[in-house]
Amino acid sequence: MKFSLRLLLVAIPIAAAAFLLALFFYQRDEPPTYALANAKAALARAVQVGAEHYAPQSYGLADQAFRDGSMAMAFQNGRFPLLRNYEEADTLIQRANRLALEAATEAQGRLRSLDSLARGQHADLEGEISLCREALDGTLINFEAERYWSTADLALVTSWLLISRGEYEDAMQSVVKGKQALRHAVEALAEMTNNEKGKIGIWRNWVQDTLAESKANANHAIIVDKSAHKAYLVRGGAVVKTYRCDLGWNSAEQKYFQGDGATPEGKYQITVVKHRSKYHKALLINYPNESDKKRFADNKRKGVISRHARIGALIEIHGGGGRDQDWTDGCIALTDRDMDNLMANVSVGTAVTIVRRSDTWP
Repeated sequence: MKFSLRLLLVAIPIAAAAFLLALFFYQRDEPPTYALANAKAALARAVQVGAEHYAPQSYGLADQAFRDGSMAMAFQNGRFPLLRNYEEADTLIQRANRLALEAATEAQGRLRSLDSLARGQHADLEGEISLCREALDGTLINFEAERYWSTADLALVTSWLLISRGEYEDAMQSVVKGKQALRHAVEALAEMTNNEKGKIGIWRNWVQDTLAESKANANHAIIVDKSAHKAYLVRGGAVVKTYRCDLGWNSAEQKYFQGDGATPEGKYQITVVKHRSKYHKALLINYPNESDKKRFADNKRKGVISRHARIGALIEIHGGGGRDQDWTDGCIALTDRDMDNLMANVSVGTAVTIVRRSDTWP
């Protein structure tokens, strides 16, 4: 009994020493610090390539796995060393790293797809704008259509800037706005064409009446064809001289009110001959005539124009032209040389007929 007790007393310290020695040399489970750093870097890279926006589901899973792994590792760090187990934390962190890489790849693929799509839509808009420009250049200046075309052209420029910055969705929205503006431009052109179809007969009659009067009285008359940008000097019902002319900056329209930039259409006559003018020389015509006044009053009553609008006046045939563009406030501009020639053949009372288009002239 004494021997067993003595043996026990010896064995206990030896066992304790062995336990302490084993504890000292125990290979403790190490935290996945390096894996955590890799996962963090992968998430940062994913954010850099836009995964939050272009691969939100994959990025969200990666971010959640990273958070869960970080918390699991922190929990194990707080435990007694012999009880630590980083297996779950390591699994979550490795998953976060893999998902982050997948999110980055997905986002890059999405960006490449959007880049291709945005560039394609930009090219489509560019082509449509070019075609619309050709249509506009083949007509008189339709200010409304030109305004819409300019809006579309600005949208085209904006979309390219956005594409160059990688803002593809905004770029495509800009293309949509551009196409909407183009539709309005085309509608304005179509409305102008329909309007012309309905009035071509009226303009034809004005021209024929003016020619008939000139022939009957053997006198001079002036006929202006806006679409041809030509002014014809007529004597005895026949053309004796043709002049190129510039018109108002809104030349495709009938004149509605003061400041609309339109050259009026109708039958007028010269009321004042100005041998000195701001633009060399000028012939004042009797705009507004009775038809103009009636149309103006009707449009005001119908709300087509503002009740504050004024009808305007001081429409002239004057010099300063030859610019090959429509720039006046509604007047008809010839070169100074042509103006000298015209002034030598006309006087107060000479008929001036202005049509937008004539299918029988010259």
